[in-house]
Amino acid sequence: QLQASGGGLVQAGDSLRLSCTGSRRTSSNNGMGWFRQAPGKGREFVAAINWNGGTTYYADSVKGRFTISRDRTKNTLYLQMSSLKVEDTAVYYCAAARRSLASTYFAEYNYWGQGTLVTVSS
Repeated sequence: QLQASGGGLVQAGDSLRLSCTGSRRTSSNNGMGWFRQAPGKGREFVAAINWNGGTTYYADSVKGRFTISRDRTKNTLYLQMSSLKVEDTAVYYCAAARRSLASTYFAEYNYWGQGTLVTVSS
């Protein structure tokens, strides 16, 4: 019910925008988030946004480089990534939270997209 897209192969320093489209039932009034999983590592929090976009949270590793936003009229979540680093290489997952709040906690999310691969080369 969540479809992430926009991943690809880019060079360090480049920008990329991920999108995540969901049904109204799963995303319109829910907090949303982005997580990522690098090869051989666990899934980690990247960014979160509350139901109306008024509250956002970021992992320290992406703060100042990534921007999360949403368009509720299109049921679409975005992650604008700039100044990409090799260590940003991962599969990126979007998720819808159980509640309307933004959350950094994995357990708060009950709907997940299939993931989109971002590869940053040096």
